Amino acid sequence: MISGNYIPYPLLFNPLKHHLGYIREFIQGATDNPAASVENEIIKELRHIGGSVMDVYTGELSSPEVCEEFLCYLKTKNLSSKERFNSWAGPGRKDFRTIYLSDGSRWMLKYYNHNKRYVHFFPARQSPLTFRIKANTLKSAVLYQIFIGKDYVTEEDLNMARAMAGLSPVKEIFDTEAITEMIDILRA
Repeated sequence: MISGNYIPYPLLFNPLKHHLGYIREFIQGATDNPAASVENEIIKELRHIGGSVMDVYTGELSSPEVCEEFLCYLKTKNLSSKERFNSWAGPGRKDFRTIYLSDGSRWMLKYYNHNKRYVHFFPARQSPLTFRIKANTLKSAVLYQIFIGKDYVTEEDLNMARAMAGLSPVKEIFDTEAITEMIDILRA
């Protein structure tokens, strides 16, 4: 695993999918460390992003700080055991709870049926300090930054990055604009 990210138990969180600061660190680590820049390993990591849309947290809390706030919340509310959390959050696919973190961002908590990682959390839709993005747009922008990284973005270069992940070439200007906007966000 290139990311080297450690998420404490019982939490289930994918910062490469939901945490802008972490995504930037991932890109920096992959470009700074040639040994870590193995294309197949990076693409394997990016597969965990999935294929739908997601919300990405843009706030100042680091990924470990976000996790720590969730652990404190679970402890304070006496929800650390699997059984208590399941009862509180609900076992159904559509069951969830919403909480606010110290910076005002809103997050969803869902029960995940796993022995060790049963507290699945992610930024809430339309939460403060988040934006919504398509998974393939994020993958394209990350691959572009790691493997191409030119200041001037061309459609040919974008399609080269997309091909690495097995994505079809961009055909519509909207897709190109969304990816270049994401590249700009990653560079900021």
